[in-house]
Amino acid sequence: MVERVPCKHQVVGSNPTLGSNLAQNQMVTFSKTFEVKSSKRIQSVDITSEIQKIISESGIKDGIITIFIPHTTCGVFINENWDPTVQEDIHSFLSKNIPQNGNYAHTEGNADAHIKTAIIGNSVSIPINDGKIPWGTWQGIFLAEFDGPRKRKVIVKIIGVK
Repeated sequence: MVERVPCKHQVVGSNPTLGSNLAQNQMVTFSKTFEVKSSKRIQSVDITSEIQKIISESGIKDGIITIFIPHTTCGVFINENWDPTVQEDIHSFLSKNIPQNGNYAHTEGNADAHIKTAIIGNSVSIPINDGKIPWGTWQGIFLAEFDGPRKRKVIVKIIGVK
């Protein structure tokens, strides 16, 4: 069963009857880029606390945050951040099914990293409610390194209302 929840904010358009609500509900954006240094070829790096700091810094209370990794051999995903063996299982499964030394047309030695990143993805978008991400139990955000160690950029964009 789907629970219907009334929206806290009205969509702001060119309706002149909104009056003073226009300024209160104005959409704003906030952007920040930071670097993560991986220490292994294949590694999950928990970036949850950095993302939470950026949300607080933005002052946005309700909106959407997008985390984008501008690399072809490194991605981002949400999963359990309490038990590190979950990350080990994810990497073990990917490495077993997409081995580093497979028979690939791309011969630079990192074809597996490109394939793993294509499967994991380069971005996630998450709602922000009351200045926080409405996490499920044990959830966190991970940078997924598949061709490290390297310095990686993480681009964050938040759109919402303060």
